[in-house]
Amino acid sequence: METDLTNLIGLEIFSDRGYRLGNVHDVMVDVDSQTIYGLYVEKTNDGLVEDGVPVLVPYRWVRAVGDVIILKRFPAFVSVSATE
Repeated sequence: METDLTNLIGLEIFSDRGYRLGNVHDVMVDVDSQTIYGLYVEKTNDGLVEDGVPVLVPYRWVRAVGDVIILKRFPAFVSVSATE
């Protein structure tokens, strides 16, 4: 599993509509079940994520992994709500 995880770091992620979301910065893993939980993306596309804030993409949303990662779903736009 370690080799597979390190191969994900740095890969570009594209939405189901073909828009570039960003690059994988880190991978969240459930160590008990040894499964990938999600992909942490920093410096996201501000056309998809408000202000380009980092997001955690659930791994179940991944359609394919190769030279890039293709998602089978992603919201049209992710807004960030301000809290006081």
